[in-house]
Amino acid sequence: MNGAPMRLDQTEIQHWIAEGSRILDLGCGDGTLLKYLQETKNTSGYGLEIGADQINACIDKGLNVIEQNLDDGLGNFADQSFDTVIMAQAIQTMHYPHKVLDEMLRVGKECIVTFPNFGHWKARWHLAVRGRMPVSDLLPFEWYDTPNIHFCTFRDFEVLCRDKGITVLHRQVVNEASPNFLKDVSPNLFGETAIYHLRLGDRAGQ
Repeated sequence: MNGAPMRLDQTEIQHWIAEGSRILDLGCGDGTLLKYLQETKNTSGYGLEIGADQINACIDKGLNVIEQNLDDGLGNFADQSFDTVIMAQAIQTMHYPHKVLDEMLRVGKECIVTFPNFGHWKARWHLAVRGRMPVSDLLPFEWYDTPNIHFCTFRDFEVLCRDKGITVLHRQVVNEASPNFLKDVSPNLFGETAIYHLRLGDRAGQ
C-alpha cells in the first residue's frame, strides 16, 4: 500500500477486524488504516473526519468519507449498523468521551479505542520533577495548544468500562519508541499507548 506508514496502534488493530467487516472509522485522518483494512480484510464502510486536508487525502484514496464533528454524536447512523467502530488516538480530544463511547457501542457491535496513556512514567516524571505538563513524541503539544483535553490512564479507562457494563474483549499495550517487557508487567506505568477492543456486556455470547 502506498502512502504514510501506519502507527503501531493501527497495526495492532487489524488483528481484531474480521474479514468482510463493515467498519466505521471515527477521526480517520488521511484514511491510512481504513484503506489498509479494505485492501487486506475486504472491509467496507466509512471514515468520519473534520480536517479538510485529511478529507481530501481520503478522497484521493477512493474512500467513503463524511465531514462530521464527532462531538455532535452519531445520530445519522442506525443502531448496530457496523460490525466494528474504531477511534484511534482521538477519544482524548472529545469534549464528552464517555458519550462518544456510548455512541460507538450503539452503532457498532464492537468497538476499538486507542489513546495515549497519561499514567506513563515519562508523563509522571515531567510533572513530578519539572513541574510542567509533559511534551514528548507521543504528546507533542504545549498545554495551551494541545487538542488533547481529556487525558486518562489505563486504570481510568477500565473504571469507565466497568461502570458502563462494557466488556473488555482484548487489551494491548504498545510503545512506539522503546518496546520492553515492563509494559506488560505494569501497563499503567510503562505502556505508552492503550488499545482496547470492547463490547457491551449484555451482548457477550451473541
